[in-house]
Amino acid sequence: MSRVRGPRRRRRLSRVELRRLERKVLIAATVTALSWTASGCVVVHGEREVLPATTRAEAAKALAQFTDVYNKADKAYDSSLDAGHVTGAFGAIDAARLKAGHINSPSGNDRHTPLTLTDARFTIPKKAGWPRWFLADAKGNKGGSARWLLVFTRDDLNETWKVAYLTLVAPANVPKFKQDKDGWAEAVPADSPGLTARPGDLSQAYATYLKDGGDTFAPGQHTTTWRSLRARNAVKPGLATQYIDEPLTNGAYAPLALRTADGGALVFFVTHHYMKQTAAAGATVPRPNKAVQALTKGEIKQSLTMEFVSNEVVLDPAAGSAAGSAGSGSGQGKVAVVGRVQGMTAAQGG
Repeated sequence: MSRVRGPRRRRRLSRVELRRLERKVLIAATVTALSWTASGCVVVHGEREVLPATTRAEAAKALAQFTDVYNKADKAYDSSLDAGHVTGAFGAIDAARLKAGHINSPSGNDRHTPLTLTDARFTIPKKAGWPRWFLADAKGNKGGSARWLLVFTRDDLNETWKVAYLTLVAPANVPKFKQDKDGWAEAVPADSPGLTARPGDLSQAYATYLKDGGDTFAPGQHTTTWRSLRARNAVKPGLATQYIDEPLTNGAYAPLALRTADGGALVFFVTHHYMKQTAAAGATVPRPNKAVQALTKGEIKQSLTMEFVSNEVVLDPAAGSAAGSAGSGSGQGKVAVVGRVQGMTAAQGG
């Protein structure tokens, strides 16, 4: 009589082995991972598991891939060459810049100088859910001594890492980030309390500040100085200049924030701006440069309305903190705008 064997007993995974299995699948941000044990199956949900957004090796690869396609697009003035690697505010600014360049120079960019990024440092938050994202901080061969801050994001495992934010910041204004024992950073939710301003409120707060002023933001180039420049431009003889500032927070334009070592946060956010120039009777609007003309629809007769997207990066101190001065004692305890990159995306003549 043949011997009937019972079902083979599955080996119980050790805690270390189970964790390695979860990491292998979940760090890559799969939705679920399935692990079999002697007692049955256990389903681990990636959208709820708090894990690093990526590995440092993958982050370095994403930066190299972006630099390569960015240079190809800039050299050819062809936005299709890097469209799969950009999104959000930077994507809108980059696409408009390349469109204008192509209109004015269809054969390509004869002034192209390849961008090189060295001394790259990666700050990778440990978080649950989508989007997964990380910060690359590098030294560029353009922009003087400024550090290039690039925020890479993606919404699915099968997506390419894309740059949503790109700003240039003085080295002294790049903060030290809070990290756990393994070197992973902490992402700050948009509605997080305990800061001078919630990250999700900063876009609206900045738009309101540019119009009305206020006490939220520290004095500086992108706050008091910019408001003063606007005020001077608004009263030029024969030319009225009006400004409209709006928040931009949906989808790829959502704010992203990292916890700093002092309890505050480094926050990236986006704003949307319009500037309308209207000439008085008998006068004309100043002739715009070739880049503006390339993006302008309609004939410029008495007015020109230009549309801009701007991505900002700020140091948002912990509530009640004396930090946030960004080199100015008069700005203590306030949100300091330490970097801003703005680009025109469209224009309308009238």
